[in-house]
Amino acid sequence: MNATTHNHPGSDVAATRWLAAGSLLGLIVLSVAWELWLAPLRPGGSWLVLKALPLCIPLAGLLKHRMYTYRWVSLVVWLYFTEGVVRAWSDSAPSNYLALIEIALCLLLFVACALHVRLRQKAAKAALAAQA
Repeated sequence: MNATTHNHPGSDVAATRWLAAGSLLGLIVLSVAWELWLAPLRPGGSWLVLKALPLCIPLAGLLKHRMYTYRWVSLVVWLYFTEGVVRAWSDSAPSNYLALIEIALCLLLFVACALHVRLRQKAAKAALAAQA
């Protein structure tokens, strides 16, 4: 990214959108792989794989630029963050390492959503000021 595109608010908004969507997709893939193959609670997989379903709901909203979705995802992600923290310190390997990845993805998702909302609000205020 060169200096001219980096200073353009639209490119920053797009970057946060893709970062949010990518980290959300990463959480979905991690949740499914973790509970079915990598370190399931029971051999052969567990029903805990269903924790990935609520993560699938906001994906379309993030890709369709729905501000409301970014706001509520930035709150819901803390449930997954909490699960990651608990399992990072209570589970044995490899599950504890997967939990650390979950924590990192949750933090990335939160930051991306928060920045996205902030940048879009700033751009909307600037557009209003330009019209006045």
